[in-house]
Amino acid sequence: MQNVTVKNRNWDIAAHMYFPEPFDQSKKYSAIVCVHPGSSVKEQTAGLYAEKLAQTGFITLAFDASFQGESGGVPRYLEDPATRVEDIRCAVDYLTTVTFVDENRIGVLGICAGGGYAANAALTERRIKVVGTVVATNAGRAFGELNPLQTLEAVSKQRTAEARGADAMITSWTPDSAEEAERAGLAEFDMLEAIDYYRTPRGSYPTSCNKLRFTSMSALITFDAFHYAERLLTQPLMVIVGDKVGAFGSYRDGFDLYNKAASSNKRIHVVHGASHYDLYDQPEATGQALEKLIPFYKENL
Repeated sequence: MQNVTVKNRNWDIAAHMYFPEPFDQSKKYSAIVCVHPGSSVKEQTAGLYAEKLAQTGFITLAFDASFQGESGGVPRYLEDPATRVEDIRCAVDYLTTVTFVDENRIGVLGICAGGGYAANAALTERRIKVVGTVVATNAGRAFGELNPLQTLEAVSKQRTAEARGADAMITSWTPDSAEEAERAGLAEFDMLEAIDYYRTPRGSYPTSCNKLRFTSMSALITFDAFHYAERLLTQPLMVIVGDKVGAFGSYRDGFDLYNKAASSNKRIHVVHGASHYDLYDQPEATGQALEKLIPFYKENL
């Protein structure tokens, strides 16, 4: 693995590039951009999939989203769907400058919200030749179900306060513990699993700091990751979901993406007995996902 830097506008995106073994710099390799979930960083599940895919012969690139992790960009902790999608385009830009990457064989893999962003990027980024998603979530659908008008009113008031000099409101993606979730009335299955992954030694990482700029919500609520998929998402598509369904809705979103996509070559695979977060890092679940993803990428890249 090598640290590399991708440029988005006037700031740097921190990325890890993974290499197959053995690696021959004189050859041309297929490449896959791996896109992390909301609140995540490159060292977590996106890095896990990037490493596993590289072991089978691909160059892979996992990066921190703009405004988050080790990447640049201000304001910090912003989750901006348009910029998240632009990050993917910039990652493709970078790969086209790498001499050992075949620019005609670049794919994308996204996990959770990263899956929605990956699919959305592929609508207009024709250099992406293959799309894979694992527990893809349409972030706009997910956030838009949570009292959207009330949230938008609160965002408007907060923007006015900040324009008049108030500090930015920084909230959290999840409660910091199961006990905190219980007290807040948020102890739903997917949320508890999110806490177990992100807020315990299982998957925590220092730069995944559980901070979200509250004013991000207005862009999140109005974003539809799959808009125009029925017309523009024509690349080969592999969708992976788990059948232990929680409130975050990735099972539904996975089938929504699959059904809407215009791709003539599209497949969906249900990992039985797997939850949303099992498909982040649990060997049996991720192993089944990779058993479907790897040959699909090899066949189409």
